[in-house]
Amino acid sequence: MTQSSLFEQLKHPNPNLRERAMWEIAETRDETTIPRLMGILAEEDTVYRRAAVKALGAIGIDTVPSLVDSLLKSDNSTIRSSCAKALAQVAINYKNVPFPSEGIEGLKKGLNDENPVVHIASAMALGVIGVPALDSLLEVLDGTDNLGLAVAILNAVSSIDDDRSREVLSKLANDESADTYVRQTANSALSRLDMLKFKSGSRE
Repeated sequence: MTQSSLFEQLKHPNPNLRERAMWEIAETRDETTIPRLMGILAEEDTVYRRAAVKALGAIGIDTVPSLVDSLLKSDNSTIRSSCAKALAQVAINYKNVPFPSEGIEGLKKGLNDENPVVHIASAMALGVIGVPALDSLLEVLDGTDNLGLAVAILNAVSSIDDDRSREVLSKLANDESADTYVRQTANSALSRLDMLKFKSGSRE
C-alpha cells in the first residue's frame, strides 16, 4: 500500500484498520512522513488527528525534535496538546529506550502553557515517561500557584512508583496549610501509588 493510501486509512472508522495503517506508516516511512503527520495535528477531524498522534508515537524517538518544536512554538493549542500526547505515545511504545532529555525539557516547559488542555497533556506525558521526568514534575509543582496545574502534576506523580513521589504526596496530603482540593488529590494519588506498588509487588 502506498503512503498516501495509508494516510487515507488513518481516517477510517474502523480502529483496527487505523492501527494497522499507523504501524505500516512507521515501518515504511521516508523523510516526508514525520512532517506530513505533523501537518495533520491541526486537522478538525478528531479521528484523523488522534491517529496521527499515535502514528508519531509508533515512529518513536525520531519524532521528538519536531514534536518539542511545535509544542513550544505553535500558536494553535490543539497542535500543542497533540504534540504532548504524541510524546506520551513515544514513551508508551518505546518503554525500554531512554526518553530524550530534550523531550522531557520541552514537556516541562509545556507545564507552564496558559492553556489547561496543554499543561494537563504535558503533565500526563511526563507521568508516562516516569522516573526520569519526576524531578521536572516536582520542580514545577513546588513553584506553581495554579491549582489546576498542581492537580494535573499530582495525578501524573501518582503513576511514578518512586520514594520521592510517595514523600511529596504524603507531605501534601498532611499539609494543613495546603488547599483542600490539593490535599484530597494528594490523598487519592497516594492510594493509586500504593495500588501500583501492590501490583508490581505481586508480579515479582
